[in-house]
Amino acid sequence: MKKTLATTAALLAFLGTAYAATVQGTIQAVDPTTKSVTLDDGKIYQLSPDASVGKLKVGAKVAVTVDDKTGMVTSIKKAS
Repeated sequence: MKKTLATTAALLAFLGTAYAATVQGTIQAVDPTTKSVTLDDGKIYQLSPDASVGKLKVGAKVAVTVDDKTGMVTSIKKAS
């Protein structure tokens, strides 16, 4: 019984973790009003409402990490 409870607890902890995907591309557009960026794949990535878009520049190569659960960008870093 204890083993089953421990296995169940471990599974629930695993399921509760957030999954994230990282996409690399070149910024095609930055919209400060909607707090979003468009990459060269044509997809629009939504930033959090409190995010600053001032340093994001069209033409910059970036790696965008997106929370799979919320679809919200969790980080944008310069790509190499």
